[in-house]
Amino acid sequence: MSAVNGVPQDEKRPTLSRREFTSGMASSVLVYGLLEMLWSRGLFADAVKPIVNQWFHELYTTGQDLYGQKLKDTEFQAKLEELLRRADLQELVKFVDLDKIASTAKLPQTGALSTSFDLAQVEGLPAELNFGRQIFCMGKSRAVVPHGHENMVTGFIVLKGSFHGRHYDRLESHADHYIIRPTIDDTFGAGGVSTISDHKDNVHWFQCDSETGFIFNAHFMDYDPTISEPSGRLYLDPDGEKLAGGLIKAPKMDWDSSHAKYG
Repeated sequence: MSAVNGVPQDEKRPTLSRREFTSGMASSVLVYGLLEMLWSRGLFADAVKPIVNQWFHELYTTGQDLYGQKLKDTEFQAKLEELLRRADLQELVKFVDLDKIASTAKLPQTGALSTSFDLAQVEGLPAELNFGRQIFCMGKSRAVVPHGHENMVTGFIVLKGSFHGRHYDRLESHADHYIIRPTIDDTFGAGGVSTISDHKDNVHWFQCDSETGFIFNAHFMDYDPTISEPSGRLYLDPDGEKLAGGLIKAPKMDWDSSHAKYG
């Protein structure tokens, strides 16, 4: 058996003619083009997508019950928390493309970066949604600083990382301070869930304990027409004067002072 460059001739790979090579390349391009078309049109039989689609539909339809006054805010809060706990975390992470967000997000020196994501690919959702959504991104020791809201129900689920999460009930509002009562003080890892409403756990604060952390947030604003106050953040300092019964006199803060101390 003869050999060329040490390779036995009968073990050499067969060669392709120019026509065979060109034909094979054309077939590959056609297959790739077909796959790309199927993907872009959502025609893949992807078992993952229906799970996430259904979850966002439930988020929307449950919100309709809140805005339609079929549920009190605390009742909706309980349903929202249950829905968040049922989320398929792995598929939700894929859906929002967390790897891309993590690789491109420029984490701030204080506080958290807020970024959104597209829901147009969820079939059947209306263009006008009844909830806002965002992902909070932050580095180690950075925080979603202590704050409350008016006329808002919101839910968090940790997508990645570890957080020290604290909640308070805001019991009284005064000119320069709030009276609050601690309710939750816990560690929240991936899949950890938290909610607030106007009447339960309505102040929250999350500090990142891991190198980076990412939180999914869905919020339902202006659901109660009897509440006239705006739903923006109410910054406060939970490190205030300790009162009887475990209460705290929490001075009001603005964005700058809150982020300087807690961001």
